[in-house]
Amino acid sequence: MSTADIVQRRPHRVRPARALLHAFLALVAVGWLIPLLLAVYASIRPYQETSERGYLSWPKHLTFHYYLQAWRDADLPHYYLNTLIIAVPAVLVTLFLASFVAFAISRFQLPGSKFLLVMFTAGNLLPPQAMLIPLYTIYLKIPLPEFLSASQTLYDSYLGVILIHVAFQTGFCVFVLRNYMQTVPKELTEAAIMDGAGVWRQYWGVILPLCRPALGALATLEFTWIYNDFLWALVLISTGDKMPITTAINNLQGQYFTDYNLIAAGSVLVALPTILVFLLLQKQFVAGLTLGSTKG
Repeated sequence: MSTADIVQRRPHRVRPARALLHAFLALVAVGWLIPLLLAVYASIRPYQETSERGYLSWPKHLTFHYYLQAWRDADLPHYYLNTLIIAVPAVLVTLFLASFVAFAISRFQLPGSKFLLVMFTAGNLLPPQAMLIPLYTIYLKIPLPEFLSASQTLYDSYLGVILIHVAFQTGFCVFVLRNYMQTVPKELTEAAIMDGAGVWRQYWGVILPLCRPALGALATLEFTWIYNDFLWALVLISTGDKMPITTAINNLQGQYFTDYNLIAAGSVLVALPTILVFLLLQKQFVAGLTLGSTKG
């Protein structure tokens, strides 16, 4: 028997620290999944059954009727479209601006670049609730063409909500992308300069393709955060038909009675797009989480 066979047959020892880490991660994952699983479980049970036997009882009847009712009564396709009109441009503009600023800060010796990075990062520390009244007042005074806003101001327009998301999310993206671009060898841009590449060519053709893991991770996070936003749309939009998907659940509440199983079905339908985005960008998201972990 060779030494290689002995090594292969030797049982793999699991260190106690690693076992505890895996147990902790599994416990955290279950804790995060419990609310979603309870919502799914409640959404496929009749309300009469849960009111009599409780939400944690064994089911007698399972039905998907609530999903059809929620889709119809809450007018979800219309609100999905409203959310996409806000979320998709906001994510694209945020990543473009943040990546260009991060490129300038990380690749060029700009005076005050570190101070600029600190200011971008510090902007994320401002509580949005403290800025509601000033922003509301400013939005009422900024004019817009009538085809962009019925009120002819930035208030009650998709553009106004997009701009506020871009303003609040750019700082975080600049911080992440700048740190990632710092790990890219500067010899690549120096070689591009020797070949006659300008600033735009260095950014678009050299650095940006190397930042796909970071951009994928940020796109997943930003879309989730903007998609789930309720505060800014509630404050800056007054027309009900322009509201995003997070407000559609209100359409399922009755004046004197609320079917919480129907609310659960609507909540699951509202959450599906973010789950789909994560599944589509899962590979880039995981790669983005470990960015720079193997760098010395």
